[in-house]
Amino acid sequence: MQESEALRVSVVVACRNEIRHIEGFLDCVRRQDLGRIDMEVVIADGMSVDGTRRVLLEFAKRFAAVRVIDNPEKIASAGLNRAIREARGEIILRMDAHTIYASDYVRSCVESLQETGADNVGGPALTRAEGYVAQAISYGFHTPFACGGAKFRDPQYEGPVSTVPYGCWRKSTLERIGGFDGELARGQDDELNFRIVCDGGTIWQSPKIVSWYLPRFGLRALFLQFFQNGFWKVAAIRKHGRPASWRNIVPGTCLFLGILFLICAATADLEGSRQWQRAFLAVWFASAGSYFIASLASAFSVAEKNGWKFFPFMPVVFATYHASYALGFLAGILYRPATSGPPNPVRRVLTASPK
Repeated sequence: MQESEALRVSVVVACRNEIRHIEGFLDCVRRQDLGRIDMEVVIADGMSVDGTRRVLLEFAKRFAAVRVIDNPEKIASAGLNRAIREARGEIILRMDAHTIYASDYVRSCVESLQETGADNVGGPALTRAEGYVAQAISYGFHTPFACGGAKFRDPQYEGPVSTVPYGCWRKSTLERIGGFDGELARGQDDELNFRIVCDGGTIWQSPKIVSWYLPRFGLRALFLQFFQNGFWKVAAIRKHGRPASWRNIVPGTCLFLGILFLICAATADLEGSRQWQRAFLAVWFASAGSYFIASLASAFSVAEKNGWKFFPFMPVVFATYHASYALGFLAGILYRPATSGPPNPVRRVLTASPK
């Protein structure tokens, strides 16, 4: 490429019913400091019914580089694949409407991709929240106790990782890997990155790439989000025959064992075996007590850094993260949703956008 030649980059977005965040996201797009980048934006709208589509179309009228296409499947992976097929750039960069981006986000992604030679680059998972509950959810998002010790949650880490938020790839990489799995309603980023790593590729995290994810505003939305995350994680494990990380199976395994110990204690009681009943209950109470102590310790750590008013609520947040993911994981083992045919109420729940 000659020095004066602009680099063509396609930003792909999949969104649905994001009226609360869409204007802020589009403002971030408009404010990008691109340098020598020729950017287009392809937005796959999942047939929004809350006014998001109207805002997108009005924005596209004012900015010729923005195109809005339909995503009738209404899930992110299918919409991203549609946008990628429409993309004209040699570099593909994903953005999400539920996130705020630094003005140099696109340029930093492209520079990191070129400098590192990685197959995918991204920044750490930062959050920005307003309100007591949303802030507590945000603090939980960054604790190893709530969400594991993934490196992409470390804002200072730079180097190879197993996954990054969103991503920036050469289009040829996505074509070689096969794009996103269009049957996954959640976890499509992790699954794609898992395939890249299995193919010998590198995922690179750079702190220079800055964005702020907007966490859910309430526990109900958080519960639905992580229930779906756990459910669709099973689909990815089933596809590959093993998890991308063993921490993916910890919450579901712990919940299963907890239920199993209680069932065994009840069975022992019915059979009149008091010794075995006490043994199973002792293991259950020891496990529950250990969890409670770990939860309080993590709540103490969060409150020490961010304010003691969060201390009493953090165990509730941790329990919501863990219980929802674990229940979703076990549900994913027991139920495999149909990926074709008319929509049904169960699949609507499993693909609904938590607000």
